Amino acid sequence: MRSRYSAFALELVDYLVATWHPSTCPQPLTLEGNPKWLQLDIYGAEQQGDKAQVHFCAYFQIDGEVGEHEEVSDFVRENGRWYYLSGHTES
Repeated sequence: MRSRYSAFALELVDYLVATWHPSTCPQPLTLEGNPKWLQLDIYGAEQQGDKAQVHFCAYFQIDGEVGEHEEVSDFVRENGRWYYLSGHTES
């Protein structure tokens, strides 16, 4: 999760595509309008076999305003590699 956050912050599209499950990765993946990412807080992580979830909050800045994105992300391990599968936002 931390590496994907860093990839968003550094706009490393190739890394994001490589770590995003092909069945759910947007094609093409663009970071147009990507905010300035400020901080990542991970609240928890759970793993059961080849499936995992990470609950996090990422803070960002757009046009001088600070916002936050809280999500529970689903990951799946295939052939020894973890991939981001999907996520849902916390209310």
